Amino acid sequence: MRSKLSQFNFELPPELIAQYPPESRGDSRLMVIHKDSGKIEHRLFKDLLEYFDDGDTFIFNNTKVFPARLYGRKEKTGASIEVFLLRELNNEMRLWDVLVDPARKIRVGNKLYFSDKEDNDILIAEVVDNTTSRGRTIRFLYEGTDDEFQKELNLLGNTPLPKYLNRQAEAIDRERYQTLYAKEIGAVAAPTAGLHFNLELLKRLELKGINFAELTLHVGLGTFRSIDVEDLSKHKMDAEYFRIPEDAKNLVNKTMDAKKRICSIGTTSMRSIESAVSAEGYLKMAEGWTNKFIYPPYEFSIADSMVTNLHLPKSSLVIMVAAFGGYDLIMEAYQQAVKEKYRFFSYGDAMLII
Repeated sequence: MRSKLSQFNFELPPELIAQYPPESRGDSRLMVIHKDSGKIEHRLFKDLLEYFDDGDTFIFNNTKVFPARLYGRKEKTGASIEVFLLRELNNEMRLWDVLVDPARKIRVGNKLYFSDKEDNDILIAEVVDNTTSRGRTIRFLYEGTDDEFQKELNLLGNTPLPKYLNRQAEAIDRERYQTLYAKEIGAVAAPTAGLHFNLELLKRLELKGINFAELTLHVGLGTFRSIDVEDLSKHKMDAEYFRIPEDAKNLVNKTMDAKKRICSIGTTSMRSIESAVSAEGYLKMAEGWTNKFIYPPYEFSIADSMVTNLHLPKSSLVIMVAAFGGYDLIMEAYQQAVKEKYRFFSYGDAMLII
């Protein structure tokens, strides 16, 4: 029974946390873990192609990251503030659920101003509610069309890099902190396993006869939230919106019936499909919110392989990976990853578990 947080701790030198993406998309290393034999291989990400055949299916999360981090100033005092957009609550009223920093200075009734590089005020928002110590509900005072409003947000917003990277977003992040197949806007963090796929590899997979099933899970900040309970059964995940369309359901179930391999690209895809399993053990259409937390021991229903990044100690992500790959094997793989100086976290190297 592996259900204690302390069992998922390991020593991670800070210099192994990748600060920037590799020079070219797809240049990452790939650790390949064979569950049956316990064998661990050290390959390149482009070698992924060798482990799959005609009729296998990859499940991609097609969520798209929006520039969720805004920098502005408070009315009257002009104090600098950071507003992190979490999700839109009401499109017509332009109400948003946000985090603010410094929170102690932002009260109900305050107006917040957001300017372009030439210091022209582009957007004004009013704080209408307190939700948590750092959480607020704000209303953008904007009378243009939805398209115009989105254009202004894109102009003012910054790529929401995880705080772990300890740097400001740069021009390169607009492109590289986004998968090539991102379509559905709504994530505040990238499904990072998908960042490794370049156009060449996607085309080669397609030519080999591998199917692509797309679902959507809008990744929230809860992905990076630390777990503060030792007993994992008491941890509560933040709810995230997900949708599994009919074509993805049909493709995945057809692959299962054919006894071909199903590969979940990332932990977000895995959480989505495990949130929509029928009584017969097949994938079903679904749309809604999931707060599913997967930790050992856990019986997976759909995918028999997974591509994922190398995650931080004691994170919900490394715990899920251990549930899929087996605790002892995954913790051994992580020790090897540290020894071999793999790059960790969002812009780091990848792992294939089969």
